[in-house]
Amino acid sequence: MRTGHTLAILRHAKSAWPEGIADQLRPLAARGQRDAPMAGRWLAGRTPVQLLLCSPARRARETAELVVAELDPAPDITCDERIYAGGVDGACAVLRELPASLGAVALIGHNPTLEELVDLLGGRSSRLKTSSIAVLESRSPWADIGSSGSAKHAWGRLTAEHTARG
Repeated sequence: MRTGHTLAILRHAKSAWPEGIADQLRPLAARGQRDAPMAGRWLAGRTPVQLLLCSPARRARETAELVVAELDPAPDITCDERIYAGGVDGACAVLRELPASLGAVALIGHNPTLEELVDLLGGRSSRLKTSSIAVLESRSPWADIGSSGSAKHAWGRLTAEHTARG
């Protein structure tokens, strides 16, 4: 069994705002299509991501596909509605369900949830622009994420931050 875990929290790349399109259906903008692969390349140089968790919103899924294309081996992508609509509690619930055998996981979602998640799990605030990544390292199991009942219970520590621009 692994003794440590890495969680890369990535805000989706820049999205377009086409008129009359529902929020969940908004695609990536041209800038987002350039930035997302750069985020993948940065991640590829840091940690071997074993699973990518993703909001089902189109802009997050498109970001995930472009990120995964840069990773070798390419991890599976799992979409979960709780990452889109469940707030911090929903994201924590998804993470707590991860098998202990997974060492490195990336999560792609939306603000303000992701900034709040970094603050909760890393014990320190982070500003996540589009295509920004916050990496947390922990010796605690996934099952301990957000489970203390304390708003400031740090699960791990923030070890790296990056904003990808293509």
